[in-house]
Amino acid sequence: MAIRISSTPVRVTIALSGEIDHHNAAALRLEADEAIQSAAAPNVRLDFADVSFMDSSGIGFVLGRYRIVESYGGNIEVVNLSDRLFSMMKLAGLEKLVTLKAKH
Repeated sequence: MAIRISSTPVRVTIALSGEIDHHNAAALRLEADEAIQSAAAPNVRLDFADVSFMDSSGIGFVLGRYRIVESYGGNIEVVNLSDRLFSMMKLAGLEKLVTLKAKH
């Protein structure tokens, strides 16, 4: 699992690649949380374009970042989801909390 982070004053973009599972979720959370908290940008974009596999740890990853960003009134957008990941996130009810966007 690799993570690339970029920031502007209004958005932190976290691009994930590889697999998101219970083996690597803790490291992902730590790195993402540090970037989000240090930037304090009102918007966070989680880019799943290069995620090849995700178990329930991916749902937890999104939900945890939502809780942080929501605590200061920000928004989360999860983009470039494959059809399978988009369906998983919808079934988990995440569309009620964050913006979900499938790959085009």
